[in-house]
Amino acid sequence: MQKKKRRRIVIKVGSGVITDSNNIAKERMLNLVSLISKIRKNNDIILVTSGAVSAGYTALKLDRKKGISKKVLASVGQPILMSSYKSKFDIFNINISQILLTEEDFDSRVHTKIFQQIIDTTLESDILPIVNENDISTTEDQLFGDNDQLSSHIAHYTNSDLLVLLSDIDGYYDANPHENPDAKILKHVTSIDDKKLEEKHTPNNQFATGGIVTKLKAAQYLMSKNRKMFLCSGYDLETIGDYLLEGIHEKGTLFSSK
Repeated sequence: MQKKKRRRIVIKVGSGVITDSNNIAKERMLNLVSLISKIRKNNDIILVTSGAVSAGYTALKLDRKKGISKKVLASVGQPILMSSYKSKFDIFNINISQILLTEEDFDSRVHTKIFQQIIDTTLESDILPIVNENDISTTEDQLFGDNDQLSSHIAHYTNSDLLVLLSDIDGYYDANPHENPDAKILKHVTSIDDKKLEEKHTPNNQFATGGIVTKLKAAQYLMSKNRKMFLCSGYDLETIGDYLLEGIHEKGTLFSSK
């Protein structure tokens, strides 16, 4: 009997989820790691994480709005972030690898092939790859600017079946829920108005670089590649647990082409 092909899923977690009050949100991180340990029993998981700059801020108070300060914070925070992940994944006997990428890695066939092979090999070796943008060595014109865009490109270039965005919002609404109490979550989206992609970025967290616009851009990119994206809350992991483990879609938004 032919072995069933495992789904490949990219899970991206934002700064607002992984940190709290300028500290690593240890309980939320542990809950995420515990869920990933269950999901990866039947799926290949690639984790894209934000949080290096905010983790760096726990040790060094610099103005992140300044370019060099952000790089310094990332350099300080990256080992803090990865150490936190390692201690949590060790509980479940899961080995991890760290992969730092820039926009250039997707523009060069040679660079792209290298990181594709690295990710393929780590997954084949039962190691969980953890990806972040390399804030330290990039220039402004080499930055994705947010990990929503990075994760969507990783999902495409690693031939993944699904991108999951775990965010500080619980889905895509038909109106701004902060302004309209009657706003409702759209469970399934097959097209995005171009005007929505041009709106101003409105991150809810001081260390976040995205907002709903960057998530819509990530969704649009994947939909144009005939791939899927699922947007839901990273605070309440029951939504993504139900969707990935049970196939139940009660909350959150699924973006897919028609």
